Amino acid sequence: MTVIMRDEDNRIVLLCKGADTIIFDRLAKNGRLYEPDTTKHLNEYGEAGLRTLALSYRMLEESEYESWNAEFLKAKTSIGPDRELQLERVADLIEKELILVGATAVEDKLQTGVPQCIDRLAQAGLKIWVLTGDKMETAINIGYACSLLRQGMKQISLSTTAGDQVAQDAQKAAKESLMLQIANASQMVKLEKDPDAAFALVIDGKALTFALEDDMKNMFLNLAVECASVICCRVSPRQKALVTRLVKEGLGKTTLAVGDGANDVGMIQEADIGVGISGVEGMQAVMASDFSISQFRFLERLLVVHGHWCYKRIAQMICYFFYKNITFGLTIFYFEAFAGFSGQSVYDDWFMLLFNVVLTSLPVISLGVFEQDVSAEICLQFPALYQQGPNNLFFDWYRILGWMANGLYSSLAIFFLNICIFYDQAIRSGGQTADMASVGTTMFSCIIWAVNIQIALTMSHFTWIQHLFVWGSIGTWYVFIITYGMALKSRDNFQIMTEVLGPAPIYWAATLLVTAACNIPYLIHISYQRSCNPLDHHVIQEIKYLRKDVEDETMWKRERSKARQRTKIGFTARVDAKIKQLKGRLHKKSPSLTIHTVA
Repeated sequence: MTVIMRDEDNRIVLLCKGADTIIFDRLAKNGRLYEPDTTKHLNEYGEAGLRTLALSYRMLEESEYESWNAEFLKAKTSIGPDRELQLERVADLIEKELILVGATAVEDKLQTGVPQCIDRLAQAGLKIWVLTGDKMETAINIGYACSLLRQGMKQISLSTTAGDQVAQDAQKAAKESLMLQIANASQMVKLEKDPDAAFALVIDGKALTFALEDDMKNMFLNLAVECASVICCRVSPRQKALVTRLVKEGLGKTTLAVGDGANDVGMIQEADIGVGISGVEGMQAVMASDFSISQFRFLERLLVVHGHWCYKRIAQMICYFFYKNITFGLTIFYFEAFAGFSGQSVYDDWFMLLFNVVLTSLPVISLGVFEQDVSAEICLQFPALYQQGPNNLFFDWYRILGWMANGLYSSLAIFFLNICIFYDQAIRSGGQTADMASVGTTMFSCIIWAVNIQIALTMSHFTWIQHLFVWGSIGTWYVFIITYGMALKSRDNFQIMTEVLGPAPIYWAATLLVTAACNIPYLIHISYQRSCNPLDHHVIQEIKYLRKDVEDETMWKRERSKARQRTKIGFTARVDAKIKQLKGRLHKKSPSLTIHTVA
């Protein structure tokens, strides 16, 4: 960051702070007096885990400042996609020939719960990269503190000594050197025979500049994917955004960026999901993000709990929308075919108007807001459940087509069963058979019952709100049809519910029969799935329902230990690696036992 000011003597002074690697490349020949001592201090501070910055200044002439300021205002007021590049170019014109003043070091401790959060996210199957502006030594210390790095992990360090202002041949040599480093590292990873071996990739900002170029970025990405953890240090805000874009476009995966400062805004906006941490760094990251949290450890609950719930809620809600509208819409089409496509509708206009607006809207809203296949505590104990989302378990084509087929079957059952039942049956005391209004109202009653019973079977978590919405929607239908009949009562009209369908046992029998016929196949399907091919959450629901977690704690702990993704980072991976190392040592120390067989 650079500030230009005028002091009390009317002199123009440029003050600049930034990463040591950036500042040192911009120093004047007569401004390097303290460079050796500052470098030594910076290394000591970095090894101690402190966050460091280098300080410098430069005196400007009035004419130089005026000419530069004109260029700066022109770039600042420009409109277009290259505005940031123009500002960087203008800044480079003035940020040169600096005089080194010294360095600062600040202790920035990890927030509470960061290692545990990273461990849980790793068990959930998430790939974690660290993009930071700190020195490499500081970044490595932070990696150890949050369990992204551990003892025994093989580190791959990519760096180059080339600066920004170097000759073209020097840049080419640095690029070739970096490409050779990436090739050697990739070969080393491929030749590794130990399945438990873990690699960590550490790269600095200068090397990342070359690694993000078009002819090298795929090599860098392939290497990074093979490593258990990736740490990019001394990176600029623009490089953070470019790395995020590389992962998003190169792998086709959903990316999430979390940051707390203004230098994280580009990364947060580039990612598919941006999370801002509110705190002492300001509110820029929060204002640019999709979600805001107050501490990093809350990211665990945001993803593992609410991420899992929201994916399943949205997936089930959309599939149910397909089902209920196919069920309703196809019955209209079937009647049109029976009526010779005359345009006559089997339903009253008010029925069709209120179907999606009132009679079936609240249950699906309750499904999308309150549904929980397992509790928040279980989500945290079984982080592997989060993988149901990335694996698209509930919104693949098999699931979508299955719900559409269910809607097709329900529409056929509702229409043809009602036609067969009411075809030549008397429904009034005078012996009159059913007219079109009676058949249409009965079919609509069956639809309301079938789709609401279906969503009740779909739900795993019930509160009084779900009960009110599901059964209240059915009750609302009967309240409406009675009120509607009373409003239309005249010499030529009759009350369809109270005078015709209500007193007729065949109406209630048909409603019960058709509703059962629509939902029994789905009930058989979910019963078979839970019994013969259960999903992870089905097993957990069964254990909790039978209270096996209380009766057999050993079994519960064993299931919890299996319900995590295999990972090579985090506190759990560190413990597992240590246990394996101790077992290896004990195995070497134990005397070998030889058995001789006597013939």
